[in-house]
This record gives sequence, C-alpha cells and structure tokens, in this order.
Amino acid sequence: MDAFHYEGGHLFCEKTAIADLARTYGTPLYVYSQSSILETLRALQTAFAEVDPLICYSVKANSNLGLLKLMAEHGSGFDVVSGGELERVVRAGGLASRSVFAGVGKTDLEIADGIRAGVLMFNVESEEELQAIGRVAAGLGRVAPIALRVNPDVDPRTHRYISTGKKESKFGMDVERALRAATEAASIPSIRMIGVHMHIGSQITSTEPYAGAVAKGVELIAQLRKLGHPIEWYNMGGGYGISYRGNEARPVEEFAQVIVPGIKAAGCRLAIEPGRVIAGNAGILVSRVIYTKQSGEKRFLIQDAAMNDLIRPALYESYHRIWPVESNVPLGQEAGLQSWDVVGPVCESGDFLAKDRELPRISPGELLAVFSAGAYGMVMASNYNTRPRAAEVLVDGANARLVRRRETVDDLLRPELDVFV
Repeated sequence: MDAFHYEGGHLFCEKTAIADLARTYGTPLYVYSQSSILETLRALQTAFAEVDPLICYSVKANSNLGLLKLMAEHGSGFDVVSGGELERVVRAGGLASRSVFAGVGKTDLEIADGIRAGVLMFNVESEEELQAIGRVAAGLGRVAPIALRVNPDVDPRTHRYISTGKKESKFGMDVERALRAATEAASIPSIRMIGVHMHIGSQITSTEPYAGAVAKGVELIAQLRKLGHPIEWYNMGGGYGISYRGNEARPVEEFAQVIVPGIKAAGCRLAIEPGRVIAGNAGILVSRVIYTKQSGEKRFLIQDAAMNDLIRPALYESYHRIWPVESNVPLGQEAGLQSWDVVGPVCESGDFLAKDRELPRISPGELLAVFSAGAYGMVMASNYNTRPRAAEVLVDGANARLVRRRETVDDLLRPELDVFV
C-alpha cells in the first residue's frame, strides 16, 4: 500500500487522516511519510550492496532537521552544497566524515569549515576551486580530500534547468580540463585526490545516460591513477527520477544494474547522492480552497498554497497530481470532470500549481492534496508577499509530530525590526 492512500473517500498518510492533520496544524501544510523515506533508503542500500555503497542523501532536496535525523539514524551519509547545509547535518546528528561537499561556489570560509569538520571529500568543480582548497588547507596545516567533478557529456534527457552533465554545464569540468586539473593537483601537497564525481542531472527516468557516464568514468579513473592519484571513490551522483504522473520512474534496482558493473571494473567504492527519489513521493502539500471563480472560459480554484510554498510548477512548468483530500471520485479518474486552474493568493500571474486540471466538484473550505511535493518543495519556499512559510509534519503510522512550526509575521519582521530606526 502506498504511504498516501484513500480509505472510504478519505486521504491518509500511513494510518493518519490528512484532514485531522489539517485541523491540528492548519494549511498550507507539508506532510511526510517516515515509512516511505526509510523504504526507499533501504531499497538503495540493498540495490547497490555489492559495491558497499555510501548513500549520501542530497540535503538540498529536503533539508528539514527531522528528516535528516531520521536518515542519519538509519545509516545515511549526506551530500551538502553549502556551509549551512553542513551545519544542518551536524546538528541533526549526521557525520561530516560520511558527507561530501559539492557546489560550484564554495567560499574560503565554507572550505575551512568543511576541512575542520572532517568531510569525506570536496567535489571540485573548477581549476580555481582546486587552488582555493589547496590554499585554505595549507593555511590550516591540513590535507584536504577531493574528488574531481567531471562532466561526461551525456544527455540525461531531462528538463534543461536540471541537466548538469553536458560539456557546457556550469557544474564540473569536461574530461580534458579535468585531466589538466589532475596534473596540477599532483603538485599541491595540501590536496589528496581520492575520487571522481559525476552527476549528470535530475529527474532522469532512463538508465541509458548512466550506462554511458559510468563507462567514461572507468576510463578516466585509470588515467588518474597513472598520474599518481589514489582514486578510492567513484561518486555517481543521484538524479533517479520519480513518478509525478503515474509510472514513468524506473525502479532503483534498474539503475544499479547499469552502474554496479562499472564500479567493480574501476575497483572503487561507490558513493551516490539521491535526494528526490527518497523525499519526493514521501511528501504532499495540503491546502484549503478559499474561493472558486470563473473569468471568461477559465475556471479558477483559488486555494491558500501559492508559488512561494511550491515554486516548481511556476519555475519548471512541472506537473504535480492534485486531488481533494476527501472525495468519492477515485484519484486520477478525470474523465467528464470540470477543468480548473489551481492558483494561489500571490500577486503574480505565474502563481499556479496546475493549469487546465480535471478535478471533481469542490467547494470553498475543502482541502486539496498536492502530491510528490516532498522534494524541492518546502526547501525552495520563500516569504514573497510577506507570507509565512508552511508547517511540516512527519508521520509514523498513527503518530504525527511537528518537525517545523508554521512561521509568523513576527518571525519575518524580526531581522528588520532588530535594526529598525
């Protein structure tokens, strides 16, 4: 049974009624399923077990401390892209020694903090960053472990905004530049190159791009070892897609089947950085309808979740299933229903969660569920229009606990009032 399912026309998360959570915590509300998160983590650990994987959960997908603590307690490492994310991991009980530090613009302060914390390795994205890490490490009297982030120039067949493995990407280096950087790194005593990193994109629903990328990585690792680098880790990033519409995603076992042989051929230990595949379908956004409206031929369903709560539809034109929390019409049975634009209260024409969506009859005051919202949802939320951000709840069976309280307007104004004259 899916973590989010209907019983007698009522939506549940595990054994907890969503309507009860909305009454207790208000809306908009993010709801996460603990069993879904742990089930996917275990599936990844099992699928890649042959190469002793380090699962480095991608904190940027959902950085809630409650979720990070849960992941750490069940053996996860972490992928961080800022000093703030590293601090979240440490405060949640995660280990820096089981964390990789990525990102194209690490500052000297972030590099120093990562070295002091003892991160497993820095993913190096440019020649200048290589020099910066060497300089900061030397100033601390330390040797920094690194992995070169290399773009294998494969097409991940995903949205252009989340494609990262092409030669022209802002992330990483092409193979030729990486080899030049590796030659330079061999002369920097405060650096030890222990890995290669490849992350080709996000929401990838085909295994073929990984097959091409891992083969190129095996060849590169052989060249790096000839240059004297003790390559121990092959970090294949993440990017495994989830099903937003139906059954477009592939099981993680299929990705493992094309990746594991290359890792074994390289004689490396595997690190992977899954985020969306763990958190995405483990969360929903719950909202309450405020008004319905017709303008010309368009019907608008105005509810209290806006683009500041979930920006993916406005940013990527991404699709999220939306359905009433309480409905006798089965989820997805759209034939013959009315078409609505599901919009929020924010003062922007781009403030929508769905357009031309077939929905059952729904009235003001009723609840909606926006599915597949556990990744890149709350973590990308803003306070545009001075809107406090939503609360977050983690559900374990029949038990639910608040893992982030709802913001207040006082929370938003405090940094300004502290210096207001």
